[in-house]
Amino acid sequence: MSDDPQAHLRRALLQQMRDWQSAGVEIAPLGRSLDVAEELLRAAAPAAAAPTVEPTATPPAPPQPRAPVAAPTPPPTVHRAAPPVLNTDHGGRQQQLDVLAAEVAKCVLCEELACTRTQTVFGVGNPNARICFFGEAPGADEDKQGEPFVGRAGKLLTQIIEACTFQREDVYILNTLKCRPPGNRNPTPEENANCMPYFEQQLAIIQPDYIVCLGKFAAQNLLKTETAIGKLRGQFHDYGGAKVIATYHPAYLLRNPAAKREVWEDMKMMLRDMGVQLPQGK
Repeated sequence: MSDDPQAHLRRALLQQMRDWQSAGVEIAPLGRSLDVAEELLRAAAPAAAAPTVEPTATPPAPPQPRAPVAAPTPPPTVHRAAPPVLNTDHGGRQQQLDVLAAEVAKCVLCEELACTRTQTVFGVGNPNARICFFGEAPGADEDKQGEPFVGRAGKLLTQIIEACTFQREDVYILNTLKCRPPGNRNPTPEENANCMPYFEQQLAIIQPDYIVCLGKFAAQNLLKTETAIGKLRGQFHDYGGAKVIATYHPAYLLRNPAAKREVWEDMKMMLRDMGVQLPQGK
């Protein structure tokens, strides 16, 4: 006897149908019943295992293009104003000196000097000069006339200039201070500092080849040194490309005439460097 479970189930179903027919239950003919039994058997059979389908992996999304990285912003360019170009023709220099002289005339930085002066003493001479004679401070005569070196010391300076084969009109003459200190006292450090920008601008406009410093205050202020005038003289120093000669002040020569020889040696040193020929015997 077969142990097939489906055959057993088929026989059981046929027997059940015969029993229903014997009981008067209307069912399909026996042949048709067998077909139904076969359909029931197939329905009852476990469904063939469906092949396992691996889930399709979702393809990775294509890489998104990266946003371009902005280049670092360079710092803003700072446009600096170019320094003013000095007009080097004769008329242009004189015009600039006139403007500066008007500014000096209104200066009140040194309260004592501003209250006691008659007028400021700016400078005089050729604005296109190769040589500047640079003194210390105005005296009483300069304060009255508004021109540097017009007293006794000024007359001696004129003689020195003429001995160098020049006239006063050929050179430029100025002082460190533009106001007379009361009683012709020495300038104070504060007064020198207040006036320094003025004489620096004068020299920048004139652009001389040589600057003759007359006395220790002129030399020390221009060269920014505390060296004594006796050690500064007899050699060239530099100021903005100009050759600087330090020598004694004419007022000192009036008190010490023997020092005139040393001043003349300083002048001859400058003239040789300039290529100026002196008359025989000088």
